[in-house]
Amino acid sequence: MKVRYARAAEADLAAAVAYYDGQAPGLTGRFLDEVDSALARIAGFPHAWQKLSANTRRCRLHRFPYGLIYRVKDDRAVIVAVAHLHSEPGQWLKRGED
Repeated sequence: MKVRYARAAEADLAAAVAYYDGQAPGLTGRFLDEVDSALARIAGFPHAWQKLSANTRRCRLHRFPYGLIYRVKDDRAVIVAVAHLHSEPGQWLKRGED
């Protein structure tokens, strides 16, 4: 299965990376490794993760308080948000798959 980011999710990821860049050496790399691991899990098992709505699922990162919110359509998964799990949890609800 192919996995891609919607533009808004790319912006979410960039914001998270910018935050971790300022926290501690190496933290950004560990965060991105976790994101890559979650992407691989989604690609391998797209229907295995928690349903948030009829068309939307969330794959949580293991060591960071983030989840990848995505929609499965045909042979692809579209990440619509890289959501911090402790702040404004529903802000991604109206996002499309741009």
